[in-house]
Amino acid sequence: METVRPSSARAEQDKSALHRLRSIFSGSVGNLIEWYDWYVYSAFAIYFAKSFFPKGDETAQLLNAAAVFAVGFLARPIGGWLMGKHADRHGRKSALVFSVVLMCLGSLIIALTPGYATIGIASPVMLVLARLLQGLSVGGEYGTSATYLSEIATAKDRGFYSSFQYVTLIMGQLLALGLLILLQRVVLTSAQLEDWGWRVPFFIGALCAIAAMGLRGKMDETREFKKAKTGAQDRGTLRALFSHPKAVLAVIGLTMGGTVAFYTYTTYMQKFLVNTVGLGKDQATLVSAASLAIFAMLQPLVGAISDRVGRRPVLMAFGVLGTLSTVPLLTAMSQTHDAWTAFFLNVAALVIVSGYTSINAVVKAELFPAEIRALGVGFPYAVAVSVFGGTAEYIALWLKQAGHEAWFYWYVAGCIFCSLLVYATMKDTRQHSRIAD
Repeated sequence: METVRPSSARAEQDKSALHRLRSIFSGSVGNLIEWYDWYVYSAFAIYFAKSFFPKGDETAQLLNAAAVFAVGFLARPIGGWLMGKHADRHGRKSALVFSVVLMCLGSLIIALTPGYATIGIASPVMLVLARLLQGLSVGGEYGTSATYLSEIATAKDRGFYSSFQYVTLIMGQLLALGLLILLQRVVLTSAQLEDWGWRVPFFIGALCAIAAMGLRGKMDETREFKKAKTGAQDRGTLRALFSHPKAVLAVIGLTMGGTVAFYTYTTYMQKFLVNTVGLGKDQATLVSAASLAIFAMLQPLVGAISDRVGRRPVLMAFGVLGTLSTVPLLTAMSQTHDAWTAFFLNVAALVIVSGYTSINAVVKAELFPAEIRALGVGFPYAVAVSVFGGTAEYIALWLKQAGHEAWFYWYVAGCIFCSLLVYATMKDTRQHSRIAD
């Protein structure tokens, strides 16, 4: 009987590990580009809001821009359903490629659309169309990317590797803010940015999306999908999904507080620092960028901790600390006018939020069997993000305009508390994972 030499077995293991790392890298870079395109809108809204909407006070224009930002979230459940279904039936890889195509189209539309002064109401209509396409894209991206990274990793380091979904998501925001800093401080004047310079990052995003298509086209498909594909299961259907009602409700519940906190301290924070704290636009951008850089570095660390102690203790830490500290942190931030104080307070908040962001993708993936995993992760998550995450910025600005800004702080804390109730009653998915080892 022929035996496999140890050196040959080791070579095969090394080759397999190399393929895994290359696929994780390609998937992560594609994810980074997707989220850069998504967040460029928020980062540059303070400059392009005047182009797409009628003249008015700055808060009103930002409110209109935030409303369109929220509209993009309405398409995310549809994207989560369509691309989750596609990923479970035809493969994670092809769904990830298609999501980049949609994001590229959305960025090009925003970059090329004339302003309100030129084409009137057609300008914000085109902006809404672009955000709907991008909403479809990220709606499918999250669930499929979370599924792919969780399946391609090994059981012992699944929390660590899946955390790179949020590393690249945050890096997408960071790149958007970094480009804004570069344009603000080196390349363009404030007048040029408001006139035409804000279009530059959308052109860059469209070009990068084309590069992401090439990277994702070379990724390996996961073994989990290949096994599910050969089975007789009812793959990628809502009927199959809703045969797991507890898992669906768990995804919605554990997402609620995390997504509100995430969008509060990331995308909305830049506007909060300008509108409430009173920092200049360039100062607010620097504070946001520095905070996000630290936030990104925390993700793999907390993900690795979850591989040692379990997912539930990490989620519980976020739930308890987030519930107790949100109102004091945001209140203290609103009362300072010092950039350094605002920076440290925001970093403290993001350290807490890392308990959710670093592992939420793997927790959701571990709840579902392979034949409906991408749909199970993507669709209920997108519903929760649309309802809670996508409206966070709008609610904050609306309450500020109404003179009750502090109510928003309690709203964020309340959402986190609701998620805490879910964390306290759910099983630890690391010990009860539906992903094959």
